Amino acid sequence: MKIRFKKMLYAVLIGSSVMVSCNGQSGSAGSVNKTISVEEFETRLKQGDVQLVDVRTEEEYAGGHLKNALNYNISSPDFGTNIKTLDKNKTVLVYCLSGGRSASAADLMSGEGFKEVYNLGGGIMKWNGAGKSLDAGAATDEKPGMSMEDLNALVKKDKYVLVDFNAKWCKPCLKMLPMLEKITEAKKEKLDFVRIDADENKNLMQQKGISSIPYLELYKEGKLIWKHEGEIDESAFLDETKL
Repeated sequence: MKIRFKKMLYAVLIGSSVMVSCNGQSGSAGSVNKTISVEEFETRLKQGDVQLVDVRTEEEYAGGHLKNALNYNISSPDFGTNIKTLDKNKTVLVYCLSGGRSASAADLMSGEGFKEVYNLGGGIMKWNGAGKSLDAGAATDEKPGMSMEDLNALVKKDKYVLVDFNAKWCKPCLKMLPMLEKITEAKKEKLDFVRIDADENKNLMQQKGISSIPYLELYKEGKLIWKHEGEIDESAFLDETKL
């Protein structure tokens, strides 16, 4: 009985040891992968000794970026090679336009063994919305985009006007588009549909304080009567707008 008891105790101890070992290798212990606010991101940036990475396209980067940021496009096949040039034991601050691509980049880096990775929640849109500055970048022929006066002229109609602030890379925006087009086609006698690209109208986005997309606005005779930030389905849209 004593021998059997010792064997059982030994098996329990070994099992516990294996469980602890497996838990310790899960990637959570001793590492950080966190989305943080503009304020905390800026504080960590000012502390220095960090690696700042912009994961947007070269065109986006050229249109304005955080000072001294490296441009490693997450959609490029070279992204995996590029991040290998970084020090895994040194803090990485990563950002994109609205926070989605950089969150994916942070996950990839964490999976590669980086010890501390911080993602800018809301991305450049939140950064701009907080009044923070950017380096102008190399782009010199960037168009100013739509002005507030242009928008006001578009929505000043007797009909309802639905304005969809979106971007080509925004998956929720693309997912919602067929639904919005279906509704506006069905109600075209009383509803117009306007799409505004966030990348091509940065000044307007900043002036309106829009810091994330998808973002919808509904106007009647030039007056804003409804707005919604984030994804929405057809039934909720119709229920909220009463169209």
